[in-house]
Amino acid sequence: MARGVPFAKNGSKVFRFPVLYFVLLCVLAPGFFFLGSGFHAADQEDITAVPNTQQVAKWREWHTLKDLKSLFSKEVFDVIVTSTDDLGPLSLDNFRKNMSASWKVVGLETSNVAYELKQPTTHVRQEKPKGKEGRSSEGLAQWTDSPSRQVRRKLIEKRREKRAAELVKMDNEVVVKLENVAIERSRSVESAVLGKYNIWRKEIENENADSSVRFMRDQIIMARVYVSIAKMKNKLELYQDLQSRLKESQRALGDALADSDLHRSTHEKIKAMGQVLSKARAQLYDCKLVTGKLRAMLQTADEQVRSLKKQSTFLSQLAAKTIPNGIHCLSMRLTIDYYLLPPEKRKFPMSENLENPSLYHYALFSDNVLAASVVVNSTVKNAKDPSKHVFHLVTDKLNFGAMTMWFILNPPGKATIHVENVDDFKWLNSSYCPVLRQLESAKMKDYYFKAGHPTTLTSGASNLKYRNPKYLSMLNHLRFYLPEVYPKLDKILFLDDDIVVQKDLTGLWAVDLQGKVNGAVETCGESFHRFDKYLNFSNPHIARNFDPNACGWAYGMNIFDLKEWKKKDITGIYHKWQNMNEERVLWKLGTLPPGLMTFYGMTHPLNKSWHVLGLGYSPTVDRSLIENAAVVHYNGNMKPWLEIAMTKYRPYWTKYVQYNNPYLRNCKLLA
Repeated sequence: MARGVPFAKNGSKVFRFPVLYFVLLCVLAPGFFFLGSGFHAADQEDITAVPNTQQVAKWREWHTLKDLKSLFSKEVFDVIVTSTDDLGPLSLDNFRKNMSASWKVVGLETSNVAYELKQPTTHVRQEKPKGKEGRSSEGLAQWTDSPSRQVRRKLIEKRREKRAAELVKMDNEVVVKLENVAIERSRSVESAVLGKYNIWRKEIENENADSSVRFMRDQIIMARVYVSIAKMKNKLELYQDLQSRLKESQRALGDALADSDLHRSTHEKIKAMGQVLSKARAQLYDCKLVTGKLRAMLQTADEQVRSLKKQSTFLSQLAAKTIPNGIHCLSMRLTIDYYLLPPEKRKFPMSENLENPSLYHYALFSDNVLAASVVVNSTVKNAKDPSKHVFHLVTDKLNFGAMTMWFILNPPGKATIHVENVDDFKWLNSSYCPVLRQLESAKMKDYYFKAGHPTTLTSGASNLKYRNPKYLSMLNHLRFYLPEVYPKLDKILFLDDDIVVQKDLTGLWAVDLQGKVNGAVETCGESFHRFDKYLNFSNPHIARNFDPNACGWAYGMNIFDLKEWKKKDITGIYHKWQNMNEERVLWKLGTLPPGLMTFYGMTHPLNKSWHVLGLGYSPTVDRSLIENAAVVHYNGNMKPWLEIAMTKYRPYWTKYVQYNNPYLRNCKLLA
């Protein structure tokens, strides 16, 4: 703002008028301030009515105001006029001589006091223009700028100050917003990773139940950094001290996850470690060196995490392939007792229902007695009329006696059940079945049984999945031969042995498949469930015949129209693709990829509530979806009968296990 001085006081309000304006007025209109109060430039008086001297003076003053209007903005002009109206005539003494003003207020009724006001000293940068001979000119005015320029400069400075204040305010608001966003983001990140707690602070905050644990972890990290630096700089005493405190902290921390797990003496160890770290920081701290050490530690930890992930993958796949001791015990005990039975007692009742197309037929292929018992038990318990349900179980030679004995001793109520041995299907031979022929080839035997495979945990993880023994069993491929296995049936519901039935399934037989062969729930909600995940689209046979973005669907609960199957020769289509994949160039081992190809364009999507997947690998399946599903599927490695199963999903399976059965108790199969 322009600098000025107070020239009038009205009550408690002081009006400050810029000295510059008075200078301009004195230069332009010397007689202006000797007028009586009440004159306005806008007054439309009749100038001819006053005497000539007054008329001339008034004309000069009116002309001066008119000139002022052209020089000043309306805001400045209004200030000048208002000031003269409020204070009355002013007198000017010695203004031009010393650039200070002594003002007398004339005509005020409330006060006869004269205010002598002096303008503050101002330092004006003056440039003396040079004449023709290069010498400075004399006699020029001290103010080198014109009055209009000075006023304009003041107004520009005023606007700049206002704009700067707005920008500062705006910047402050932006900074506050950015800080708030950063705080919210930091809260969502695991503070143990970022090192939320400052190891140099004097007191340990105890905001969370694990604040001391996290603080100790931070101390241990920094101690490792300074141990390395101390050794490098040959600070042996400090090195030994840090090593000692580091071992104490690690021993005290152990496997603790919360402060309640720590011993009472831990706080003394934290304090002692803090003192040693402060000493180390004072002697060894170098920002670049510490940063380098932390980066090296981070890279080492990252490599360890990758290695542990590979080991975890390998071990989880290994665990998924193994048979728990309890289930192995159950199978052995049942097998022994089966062969002790007389032949006439080894048969199931109601065999006449096995080929009745008016009943509800299920196909279940499994070598796991306990898993098969849960599938049958859960289906029967949730069926509205169990007497109309027929279960066709097929197992291998090794488990045939155990499977048969279990269901002889534990029949499924009024439902019909029958167990068969896959080795009794004489038509299923290598001359008819491409998979059997491929399994008998030397290349496949080398792939599975030669000793040249990786033996370490990390290197063998990638291919272990495809060397699963289930791919050697025809039980896994029997699903492509349903019309041959059950030639008298029109429809059949295929069930995997890692599912649990929670509702009556008879509605599936009433679903109109619209001329399609397979009724299944689609799984294209995520990208990894589309065709390009399972098939090799770099192969021209695949690229030419299939859409890489086509929706996948789930095996595990499928309603098959066997009449349409026969009409469209689905088994022949399967054989065609299986023969082309002898070198495993179209897909890797498994049944889902050839299933997607065989039933391409022949699958009718079912409502998703019929079949919910992911309980064997995903910890984020919505509980409401699980509880409302007709069938839940433990697809993945974490099967419910394994120790690696996810605890929160096991109850849906264990509720159908007969833990009071003497065979299960003797084999220590407990809930």
